[in-house]
Amino acid sequence: MEPITLTTERLLLRTFTAEDTEAVYRACQDPDIRRWTTVPSPYEWQHAAEFTEHMVPDGWRNSTMCTFAVLPREGGPLMASVGVTLRTFSGTWEIGFWTGKEHRGRGVMAEAVSAVAHWSFMRLGATRLEWRAEVGNTGSRAVAEKAGFRVEGCLRAALLNKDTLRDAWVGSLLPSDLGLTSTHAYLPAGS
Repeated sequence: MEPITLTTERLLLRTFTAEDTEAVYRACQDPDIRRWTTVPSPYEWQHAAEFTEHMVPDGWRNSTMCTFAVLPREGGPLMASVGVTLRTFSGTWEIGFWTGKEHRGRGVMAEAVSAVAHWSFMRLGATRLEWRAEVGNTGSRAVAEKAGFRVEGCLRAALLNKDTLRDAWVGSLLPSDLGLTSTHAYLPAGS
């Protein structure tokens, strides 16, 4: 799959390039990003280069991970990262994201997540998007809920982060939650 560009009212979402390595490196020095996401810690230059030059392009090429750099639509610095990763061949993708410290609290990530979710259902044929975050990551949970994800519960020892299994909140978004039609019929429990 070829990388694509998405736009929202305020944002430009495009693939990462080698030119973004410095900005990714700087953003991932934030202790909150290192604490709550699975990025390496300490986060070194080679981690950023591996991400921008190999992981991101390989994910697009293999159609298994579609990752977007989030920037102001009218131009400006890297604000965030959001991506979806194929989890099952039944059409479930997992969404993940981080936001630079100076861009938090302005709805940037919820706007980006909503755009990527809509694109995932329409372009990737996703039947379900899952969001997971370590229990206690209230910022991530607030973004997910604002974007329409329904928190479904807590999974014990479901997130490996820094060589430690941690409990994770899990939530989902279905095409019908956005008024879209799924590629498969859905029969809820008790129907």
